Amino acid sequence: MAARIERLVTSGQFTLDGGTWDVDNNVWIVGDDHEVIVIDAAHDAQAIADAVGDRRLTAIICTHAHNDHVNAAPALAELTGARIWLHPDDLPLWKLAHPDRDPDEHLADGQVIEAAGADLRVLHTPGHAPGAVCLYDPALGAVFTGDTLFAGGPGATGRSFSHFPTIIDSIRDRLLELPGETRVLTGHGDESTIGAEAPHLEEWIARGH
Repeated sequence: MAARIERLVTSGQFTLDGGTWDVDNNVWIVGDDHEVIVIDAAHDAQAIADAVGDRRLTAIICTHAHNDHVNAAPALAELTGARIWLHPDDLPLWKLAHPDRDPDEHLADGQVIEAAGADLRVLHTPGHAPGAVCLYDPALGAVFTGDTLFAGGPGATGRSFSHFPTIIDSIRDRLLELPGETRVLTGHGDESTIGAEAPHLEEWIARGH
């Protein structure tokens, strides 16, 4: 049975640098009728567990450690027994959300995480956060970009631990090299494609944010 992609939207708050914002997050579930992984366990562990249902959850992968992407991860791990994966460069951000609970596994650039026929290749794409990653599966024709690339441009870089020139380098060198028809499945909002976003790189650089 081929792997498929499911989207769940959860709502909550993003907090950093003394500010708080209401946000809707995309939680991505990838797998088949028996086994899945979750990308970005946001806000509501029970809702995510309900969407997983009786399938085995093998991994909770964090595209980065801003609280709105990881705040439900420990509770979801408790409910399901799944292990939490995070790039080690984002541990300082993780500790802001979960000072007493470490991730279980470290993501590394180039590694492949398998679940139910999906092979998600880790692309380290710093800029929005130091340990931000995207997850690319050519067979699915999709890249899960977290907050690195959205429909309409790069993720925000105006807060702590972020850097605009770095996110531009990550997008140019790691993401825009992917096939144009690749679906861009984002951390918030609507999806796009690599081909739809690639022509706008110079505009983003000119905007400078």
